[in-house]
Amino acid sequence: MQPPFELVDLDRTPPPSAGEPRGCVRVGVAAEHRDAPGGFDVLLTATPDPPRPWVGGTDPHLTARRLADVVTAQPAAALALVQVLRMGARLTGPERLVVESLAYSTLQAGTGFRTWLASARRRTPRPAAEPVGLTRDGSLLTVTLDRPGVRNAFDAATRDALCEALHVAVADPTVSHVDLRGNGPAFCSGGDLAEFGTSRDPAQAHLVRVERSPAALLQRCAHKVTAHLHGACVGAGIELPAFAGRVRAAPDTVIRLPEVGMGLIPGAGGTASLPARIGRERTVYLALSGAELSAAEAFTWGLVDEVTSHVAV
Repeated sequence: MQPPFELVDLDRTPPPSAGEPRGCVRVGVAAEHRDAPGGFDVLLTATPDPPRPWVGGTDPHLTARRLADVVTAQPAAALALVQVLRMGARLTGPERLVVESLAYSTLQAGTGFRTWLASARRRTPRPAAEPVGLTRDGSLLTVTLDRPGVRNAFDAATRDALCEALHVAVADPTVSHVDLRGNGPAFCSGGDLAEFGTSRDPAQAHLVRVERSPAALLQRCAHKVTAHLHGACVGAGIELPAFAGRVRAAPDTVIRLPEVGMGLIPGAGGTASLPARIGRERTVYLALSGAELSAAEAFTWGLVDEVTSHVAV
């Protein structure tokens, strides 16, 4: 069975006249960017710093082959990713989160994730008594992820505590500004791998994910929130702050979406937050490639609004 991947060389072949492909990830490659054709999940070009939705690189054909390798290795996750993102354009923000969670839970029960999990190094849980700090100064609410010893890895306790903090921002009209920060060497290194695979009921996990959703709360108070990024911003570490009305990044910020390589898709709201900032095609590229994005690149793409002059700690 062929992997669900279609490569179109736009310098040699006209773009397909049909709409979005049903059963594959469609990638277009061109030496120079042009008016973006529809129906593609990723568009690659050799043009430096091309406009959205194109992704530039010195060898777009090599990049396309690497994407094909990812799709071949994790076909279910790759196809679920593009399906969720295509569908998202026709959904409201809250609906996007529900669809994302349904796909994420389905993949949790899949062979791709279970195979990755079996090969992953076992980690010992290191829970924190207070994983999220909350301080108030007049109308300013500061919310701080506070598990510095594990680079603020996002576990269930952190999720629940962050929800409690964001409920304050949503419910209290006297809170006019929220600073979202991370304590220690990184803003957030992503999901806590010590918890991966511990849920044995994907259906129940979906219900919990929708009910206790920092992403849903951030959607409701985004206009109040400034996210301050530094160090590793992986998975949830970029999916959640991307909802903020303003995102500031220290020069050492490194952004990455690793979930597809694990047999999953972004599950902390990234299929809703990132496309709103950088478009569907660039979101697919980041998620499929697992590539690192620097603070400067994230600023150029519009994923962050400002690169600060110092490294946060």
